[in-house]
Amino acid sequence: MYEKTEGIVLRETEYKDSDKLLTVLTREHGKLTLRARGVKSGRSRSKAACQLLTYSEFTVSEKQGKYTITEAVVKEMFPELREDIELLYLASYFAQVTDAVAQEEDASPELLSLLLNALYALAKLKKPQMLVKAAFELRLACIAGFLPDLRGCAVCGNPNPNRFNVTQGILQCAECRSDMTDGIRMPVSKGSLAAMRYIASADPKRLFSFSLSDGTLQELNGLTESYLTMRLERGFFTLDLYKSLFI
Repeated sequence: MYEKTEGIVLRETEYKDSDKLLTVLTREHGKLTLRARGVKSGRSRSKAACQLLTYSEFTVSEKQGKYTITEAVVKEMFPELREDIELLYLASYFAQVTDAVAQEEDASPELLSLLLNALYALAKLKKPQMLVKAAFELRLACIAGFLPDLRGCAVCGNPNPNRFNVTQGILQCAECRSDMTDGIRMPVSKGSLAAMRYIASADPKRLFSFSLSDGTLQELNGLTESYLTMRLERGFFTLDLYKSLFI
């Protein structure tokens, strides 16, 4: 049985002498592991389509629950990402986080669209890296089921509190405490809070259509990164690589 599906390569693993195992996020079937035979050979016509961060159309055959690529055609390679080490590391971080959140054979078109739109914003629209990173992190957390409560202080109801509890995903005023709101609290300015509210509810096509001062963007990045890694309960080596470029 042969079937066509579109997807983006999230991870590639060496397999035997000339093959690769690809982790691909597809539109119809969610995350799949696909075997790409002979793809490491210079003569392979599918080589380009089977690279990390490439969006391709795959023709696959299935046997006993295992999938093998019979043909692959590039739809978008995002070459701009491969020409800039900062963009490449950041995009690789996006792919690794998506891999961590996506479920095997569980369709999530919203997750695929988020990743593709983020890569497009970096590569084609030349959006600021910190803006794309923050928007991607918070929106991905929302898709993964970790939508924070951004309505107001969880203790007193103040609509413009100045702390974000990254442990619980709630807002608080600096002076508001209760037994139910323990956790790590980080300062949140009005600009960052407005951006977080926008990111959580914006139309997907307008997700990256906002602007902030450099200082507020830096604060926002700290909030979204801390919240996502706290909720997923893990770190990401690709994020460490990206951040090492600025040390």
